[in-house]
Amino acid sequence: MKILCLGHATYDITLPLDEYPIENTKNRIQEKIECGGGPASTAAYLLGKWGADVTFAGLVGNDFYGHKIKDEFESVNVNTKYLELRDNYSTTSSFVLANKQNGSRTTFAYKPKKVAMTRFELDFTPDVILIDGQEYEMSKYLLNKYPKALTIIDAGRDTNEVIELCKMVKWVACSKDFAEKVTHLNIDYDNFETLKNVYTKLKEMFDSEIVITLEDKGCLYNYEIIKSVKLKSVDSTGAGDIFHGALTYYLSNGYDARFALQLANYAGAISVSRIGTRNSIPLKEEMEAVYNEFK
Repeated sequence: MKILCLGHATYDITLPLDEYPIENTKNRIQEKIECGGGPASTAAYLLGKWGADVTFAGLVGNDFYGHKIKDEFESVNVNTKYLELRDNYSTTSSFVLANKQNGSRTTFAYKPKKVAMTRFELDFTPDVILIDGQEYEMSKYLLNKYPKALTIIDAGRDTNEVIELCKMVKWVACSKDFAEKVTHLNIDYDNFETLKNVYTKLKEMFDSEIVITLEDKGCLYNYEIIKSVKLKSVDSTGAGDIFHGALTYYLSNGYDARFALQLANYAGAISVSRIGTRNSIPLKEEMEAVYNEFK
């Protein structure tokens, strides 16, 4: 199966902290973690690490961070032919404060003004396409060109572009925040009827399979909460991206949808127990052990 991941690539610098800093103070740290980030980008890295035939397409600068991202992809055999390194463009970078006490993270992202990557033609036919909505025109073009592909969107931002792309894919895997904003309904975990109402409205809006990620509670699919596992959380950065990458892997390998979602939940849960983004991705062998332990 040939998989294409298309979207945003960034470079993350994570600073692990024992507690959130007080304003107007100096703080010395002994550790920092640097690696690539971004929704489709992190998913592509996971897929490469797990041995999938995966290509990443996106825009970075022809600069230090851009080349670091390219090298990182190639270290796990992700095809970077369609990673555009553009002159006079600065790679997006994110600075993450990871509070190890409660697993929360505060992100400061530098992103240049909205610039689209140069249009390209693939030299292969993708069996699976995962997008994150960051490259709207290119995503729309490829979704139209390859209608037989298994298509998935990691829907996190409630922009008009992302909403339009959601109407074109076979799987909409969205965050709770996205689901609430586009439906104009609120989710109350203590009232399952609110989850049903949001899910029903999303089904009416999008002619596709719908998944709503619910953070540490798991995800909602076909009106059922598929539970995650409880692990000590130290950094939630990239957990959603890892969930989507794992879901893409298992769906592309023919797993039953519910089983694929359960395993994707586990991948996300493992990731929050570790600091950083790419280095928190579990090994494929770990996934088998975790599933056997918690099933």
